[in-house]
Amino acid sequence: MQYGYERADFDVAGRRGFVILPPEAKRSKAMPWVWYAPTFIGMLPSESNRWICERLLAGGIAVAGIDVGETYGNPQGRAEYTKFHKFVVAKFGLSRKPCLWGQSRGWLMLCNWASEHPELVKCMGGTYAVCDLASYPGLADACSYYGMTESELRSHLSEHNPIDRLAPLAARKVPIFLIHGDSDTPVPVQANSGLLARRYRALGGPVELQVISGKGHAEIPEFFLSQKMVDFFVKHAKR
Repeated sequence: MQYGYERADFDVAGRRGFVILPPEAKRSKAMPWVWYAPTFIGMLPSESNRWICERLLAGGIAVAGIDVGETYGNPQGRAEYTKFHKFVVAKFGLSRKPCLWGQSRGWLMLCNWASEHPELVKCMGGTYAVCDLASYPGLADACSYYGMTESELRSHLSEHNPIDRLAPLAARKVPIFLIHGDSDTPVPVQANSGLLARRYRALGGPVELQVISGKGHAEIPEFFLSQKMVDFFVKHAKR
């Protein structure tokens, strides 16, 4: 159980995954769901995510995720995401097209996966999303997760950096909603959500960025009691 709802935990290709299911009366064929990242079993999603998750679940929308460890959106993690997607769709009857919810660095993995599978994405929501590897964690820290040197990752950055991989999503008009504080020090809004919004809009993609004045990278009500985020997911999940 989590948030008062039935939770199933399981292994997929040696990784731990979970699905939180809505009440039986609200379950449906090709059940809508929100894919949350980063998942760290026993840590995330946490109590901070309760308010949003409770409202999704009560409305018949499942919540799921897979713990691929610290990957910063690398190809191995993306391949494991694909295995997870295939498994939960077959095992739990979830829709082939989830809504994606990336919190902080969770956006790196979700956006990279989405850019390779845009036909499988209904919408994308981001809570102070990390959108540029060069901004966070920085290429010097990220390169080892890609099996490269810093200079090698820099030369191949456009192949792995979410901010450079938006065209396939924009071509399919995948809706994006981002919420970010203007006082975020580790993940500055203008170098991440702000930059993504500008580039996505220029590509013709539908995007909304809500900037929270005076708030930083913190688990606070302005981000985690967001009715706009709930409404965004509900609107698109059941389409």
